Parts: sequence; C-alpha cells; structure tokens
Amino acid sequence: MLDIVFFLLLLTAIIAFAAFSWAGIVSVAEKEFRASQRFFILSLILPLPYVFLAFFEFDFQLLSGIIILILTYGSLMILLIPAGKNKSYTSPVPSGRIDERDTMFSRNELVPGTESFEKYYNRKPEMREADDNFRAKAGLLQPGASQYHPVHFASADASFETIGALKDKVDGPVNKTIVKTSPEEISNYIKSWSKKLGAVDCGIAELEDYHLYSVGGRKERRDKPVANTHKFAIAFTVEMDREMVAAAPSASIVMESGRQYLNSGVIALQVAAFIRNLGYEARAHIDGNYQVVCPLVARDAGLGEIGRMGLLMTPKLGPRVRISVVTTNLPLVINRPLNDYSVIDFCTICNKCAEACPGQAISLEPQQEINGVKRWQVKQEKCFTLWCSLGTDCGRCISVCPYSHPDNLLHNLVRAGNKNSSLFRKVALKLDDYFYGRKPPPAKMPEWMLTKSVPRTFRSGTNT
Repeated sequence: MLDIVFFLLLLTAIIAFAAFSWAGIVSVAEKEFRASQRFFILSLILPLPYVFLAFFEFDFQLLSGIIILILTYGSLMILLIPAGKNKSYTSPVPSGRIDERDTMFSRNELVPGTESFEKYYNRKPEMREADDNFRAKAGLLQPGASQYHPVHFASADASFETIGALKDKVDGPVNKTIVKTSPEEISNYIKSWSKKLGAVDCGIAELEDYHLYSVGGRKERRDKPVANTHKFAIAFTVEMDREMVAAAPSASIVMESGRQYLNSGVIALQVAAFIRNLGYEARAHIDGNYQVVCPLVARDAGLGEIGRMGLLMTPKLGPRVRISVVTTNLPLVINRPLNDYSVIDFCTICNKCAEACPGQAISLEPQQEINGVKRWQVKQEKCFTLWCSLGTDCGRCISVCPYSHPDNLLHNLVRAGNKNSSLFRKVALKLDDYFYGRKPPPAKMPEWMLTKSVPRTFRSGTNT
C-alpha cells in the first residue's frame, strides 16, 4: 500500500511540475510575462507537498499521503463533472429591427448645418447633447486625440480608405446562366473556400427580418428603407492579432481593426461575386456598407453568442474577431445557433470587460429586459465619446476578455472546462484574475511599430 501511495505522490509531483512548467513556457511565447512568472513559481511550489510526503518518514505519513491524493484528484473530478449546462437555453430573438441612423457611426457622419443634421435631431432631440459631446472631442484618427501618432493613424486610415473604395463592389450583375448546385455541397464548398481566403470560421443562417436594419444611416443609404429579399446569410469571422489587440487602446488596436475589417470585407466580396457568377443574387455587407447587423447574423449562423460587451463571443477567440456577411438567394444548408449558455453564464459572473472599460460604457448589472429581449445594453454614446478622445476604437474590453486568449491547447482546455461546468467557470475566472490580472494593464505595442523618428505635424496628407 505504501509503495502505491509513494508512486502516486511522486507521479502527481511530476505532473504538477510538468503541467505548470509547460503553461509557463506557453505564456512566455504569448508574451504574458506575469502569467509565466506565476506558472513557473507554482511549478516549483506545488510539487513540494507530494515530494515531502513521498520521501520524509513521519507518523501518519501513509494517511496524510492518502488524504492529499483524495483531495487532489477528488477536486479535479468535481471540476470535470458536467453541471450548469442549461440545455433549454436559446439565444434571444429581437422583437424588431434596428434603425441604422441611431448608431454612433451614422450620427458621427451628420454635419452641423446640413438638412440631414437638422432632420435627425428634430426627430431625436434627446440625442443632441450626447452627440455634441463627442463632436467636441478630437475624433477618430485625428490629431489632438490622446493616442495620436501620425504614422500609425495614417496606416489605419489607409485600411479604412481601401474599404471605402470597395463599397460599390458589394453588389453587381448576376450571370444569366444559372449553375445548378447541391445545397449541401455548395455550402461546404463556400465554408472551405472562405477559410482558404483567410476566414477563421464560416456559418450560414436563414436571413431573418431582425437581421436587417430598418432604415439605412450611412452615406447615400441614409433615410432609405432597407429592402433585402434574400433568403440566406453567410457570416465570416477573421482573427484580430492578439499582440495588436493586447496593446489597446493604443493605435495598434485601430490599425488591427481596419486591417481585419478590410480582410473580412475582401472575403465577403469574393464570395458574393462567386455566387453571382453562378447565376444567383448576392450582396456583400462590409464595413461602412451594411444592411445587416453582423453579430446577430453570425450568432444565428452558429459562430458564437452575444456577450456582455455586445460583441460576438466565438468559441476559440472570444470577441477577438471581425465579421462580414453575404446575403444571397443561392439555396444553402443553414447551421443551428450554438445556444451556448456557458458563455452567457461566464459573462454574467466575469465583469472584467465592464471593470476595465475606461468609458464605463459596459453594464455591470445582470441582463435586463430591453425591447422584449433579455440582454446587456452597452452605452454606445459613452463608448463612442471615449473613442473620439482616444482617436482609436479603444478595444480594452476585447483585450481583457478571458476568451480572447490565443487558440492553443492551454487555453482550449480551459474553454472546454468552461463549457462543461459552472463550477469550473468560477474557478477558471479566479485563476484568470490571478495569472493575468483583474485589470491587466495594456501591453506594449509590437516592436516593429515603435518608429524611432516621427514627423512633428501631420496635416492634409503632408509631413512637415
């Protein structure tokens, strides 16, 4: 009996040392140096009780060894027992459409003194004070913002300008010759091809009324009712680089946002053109030219859930993605929503995004009934006003989210545990706070971004 207990104690010590050392090495590769330091320290400390009980003789040595083994493996077994799955949970369905004119991007396009400006605030006078507040700030990608950097802001602006140059390509002529396809085969083909084009994931939903904006709000689409008769919606996600996001709210976050809005948009444009070549209608929905609410489409296409911060929470990257959509009448096979209660439950107990939000725009309260739907509501005016002060799209909520950790074995084991057990979720959150910090400070920007010489002024595209 003593030999068996000795072997198990020694084996447990080796496993603890190896597991925490491995986690420390992974953290070094991720440049998570606080986490790596703590993992390495624990790799030395945690094996000690097992080594002591295995090699040092004293009264009740055997009994002590048995007790610590029972506590160790019993605790692990309890954490792995499926619990708190709530199989009856279904993602809430909005009761109506969103008016795009009420979004901050649309309101930001309003120019004082114009007919559109007066028309909107005559209809929505309660918005005027908050909007005057963000207009008093420097603005996105503008000199005078707290995170202003001429080179970095010019880089981000280049991505958005390129997206803007593609806005007229979202739709086009349809081939008069229809290519007959199998819904199953063409659905699988589009998913596989989109991933070859750079998508992390792709899902298909039936296009619902609530997916569509009621009235357009951007550029030439302002005040025009949104009419889209397509039957299906294809959603694509692309990954935002972890290192660029970790430095949020510095300029790296808006550079990465622009880059991935562009990348996701290019994928959508290609897929839409491909479908039109087959003889079916298809429209791409890309940054600045959406008819649909992308997170809702992506959720219903089985790509994630809508979390506390109002963004799509994907299974392996959390909110660290950007989304584009293609709507079409090409017959396709739809995916089921994940209806993943574990994500909603984690967001309920976590609150890290809300506590880290510099603008206090994310609710710390439980989900509430809003327009007939139980959900969290982000205070978009506070969020956008902060953006206009920073000059970037902030991204602190994305950077601190425990689900935003890299897609690797270490973090996927935690994600699997979170999905399996409510108790595991509580423990995982405490450990995330311990290893990464409850309010982790922004990381340094990537080395390649740290330009040694920067022009002092940057106006009208001319460096002086």
